[in-house]
Amino acid sequence: MLSEIDVAKLKQLAKENRQNIIKMVHNAASGHIGGSLSSVEILTVLFHKCMKNVPQWHRDKDFANRDRFILSKGHVSPAYYSVLSQIGYFDKEELMTFRKFGSRLQGHPMPVCPGVEVATGSLGQGLSIACGVAIALKLDKNPANVFVLMGDGELQEGNVWEGFMNAAHHKLDNIVAIIDRNRLQIDGCTENIKSLDPLDDKIRAFNWDVIEIDGHDINAIYESIEKAKKNPRPTAIIANTIKGKGVSFMENNAGWHGKATNEEEFKKAMSELE
Repeated sequence: MLSEIDVAKLKQLAKENRQNIIKMVHNAASGHIGGSLSSVEILTVLFHKCMKNVPQWHRDKDFANRDRFILSKGHVSPAYYSVLSQIGYFDKEELMTFRKFGSRLQGHPMPVCPGVEVATGSLGQGLSIACGVAIALKLDKNPANVFVLMGDGELQEGNVWEGFMNAAHHKLDNIVAIIDRNRLQIDGCTENIKSLDPLDDKIRAFNWDVIEIDGHDINAIYESIEKAKKNPRPTAIIANTIKGKGVSFMENNAGWHGKATNEEEFKKAMSELE
């Protein structure tokens, strides 16, 4: 369990990330707020406490042994970029270039941005990419882990379940899949569009270990990831979250999947995040 000091610090970092998300999307007049806000605690704890990072991005032995992260739900790049800036991959001032022409911070992450391993955004492919990376690490006898953050809407795609099957077959205990289970996608509730429940049982049927947590609980996130890193089988963490978390009029509202705030909405959101 994390200390009270660590939890307080991580909560402050998460608050900063939420503020950055609102600012970035508002400044760009486009982007995906809802899923970015729901994944804030997950990404904050993962990058600050659980992953081996190489912020200098230099190609030495530390670079080769870094943990890999794949943002399968690539549209929530604002949260990803904000955390990368906190870690030190680039200056925080660059966040305001989000979605601008020529920026390294495109709407969906690309390797031109320091800290980004692969281009993502075509949903349903992140886990399969993670399998390939994990197999390569095993062949190289590299101890690094591969973390992949997935949205629950993308679990409706068949490629995801091929990835689950592949990871179990190859005994890829170096993969940790974290599912941002906010139960909303662009068209509405996941369970109305194509039901996923009972999600835990379905993933276990593919010979994965499953841990279910509150995806906004700092300690629960930390402990589940640390446990997953030690598991002898691939592990999926189902993180139950709230889409639009932290902003009252965005919470559990599918309409905030992918749109920017107007001036009035921006001021209200920022006041709630102070």
